[in-house]
Amino acid sequence: MPRETDEAIYARYLEKGNSEDLRVLLERYRESFTLFLFGYVHNMEDAEELMMDAFAVAAAGKSGFARRSSFKTWLFGIGRNLARKQYGRGKSVQAGETLRAAEQPDLEILKNERRQELYVALETLPDDYRQAIYLLYYEDMTIEEIARVMGKSKKQIYNLAFRGKQALREVLERNGFENAQY
Repeated sequence: MPRETDEAIYARYLEKGNSEDLRVLLERYRESFTLFLFGYVHNMEDAEELMMDAFAVAAAGKSGFARRSSFKTWLFGIGRNLARKQYGRGKSVQAGETLRAAEQPDLEILKNERRQELYVALETLPDDYRQAIYLLYYEDMTIEEIARVMGKSKKQIYNLAFRGKQALREVLERNGFENAQY
C-alpha cells in the first residue's frame, strides 16, 4: 500500500480538524525541518521553537497552501520566513567556527563522524550556499522546490548549488579530506 501523500493528509486535516493528521506530518518532518532551521539560527532550542511555530501556522490553516508546490516545500518556506523575521538576515557561523557541543544536533541524526564533519563544514558556508545544498542533498528537493522555499529563480539555485559545492569541497580539503566530492 503506497504511503498517503502529505498534501492529502493536510487537506483532510483542514477539512476535518483531526489532530492525528497533523501529528503524522509533524513526525515526518520534525528532525529534517529542525535541522534546516538550525542552519538559520545556530541554536537547537530556537530551531525547535521555530519548527513548532511553523507547524502552528500550518495548523491554523490561514497561510494559504495553494498546492502550487508540495506540502514540504510550503512548510519549509514558512519556516524560512519565520526564521528571517525573528532572527534577521545574514546571520551565519563565521568561517572556522564550530558548533558548540551543547548546540550540536543529536549525533544519532548525523549517524557517523564523516557526516558530522560534513555538517560542520556546511555551517561555515554562506547562508544561501548552505541552504541550497542542504535542501538539495539532505531533503532531496528539486531545483524548482528549492527556488520556491528560498524565494529565488531556478538559475540562481543552480548557481548557489554549484558555488556551494565548490566552497564545501575547499573547506573539506582544508580539513584533511582528499579529493572531496560532494
